[in-house]
Amino acid sequence: MSETWTFVCASADLLPGEMQTTFDEVTGVPILVLNLDGELYALEDVCSHEDFELSAGVFEPATGTIECVLHGARFDVRDGRALCAPAYEPVARFPVKRENGGVWTRDDRD
Repeated sequence: MSETWTFVCASADLLPGEMQTTFDEVTGVPILVLNLDGELYALEDVCSHEDFELSAGVFEPATGTIECVLHGARFDVRDGRALCAPAYEPVARFPVKRENGGVWTRDDRD
C-alpha cells in the first residue's frame, strides 16, 4: 500500500474524454486516470483478462467504458467492473484527487 500520492499531470492536461497514465511511485503499479464528464477515475492499467495495458484501448465517454484492444473486454471506468467476456474479474480502482492545479493518484491496496 502506498500512502504517497503520485503526480499524474496538470489538471488542464486531462480534459473530459481524455486519459493519462502514470506509475505509483512506491509500488510501481501502472495507473490509468480517466476524465468522465469532469469526474476523475483511476484504474489499474492492466486488463484483468490478459495482463495488457487498458490505456492502449478505447475509452468511450458516452458509455463510461474502456475496451481492451487485445481481446475486446470492456470495463466500467467508474468502478472497474468487467462488463463482458473474456474478462470476468474487475480491475482495481484507486483514489484520485485534484490538488494544487494537478491530478494525483496512489495504489491504496493492502
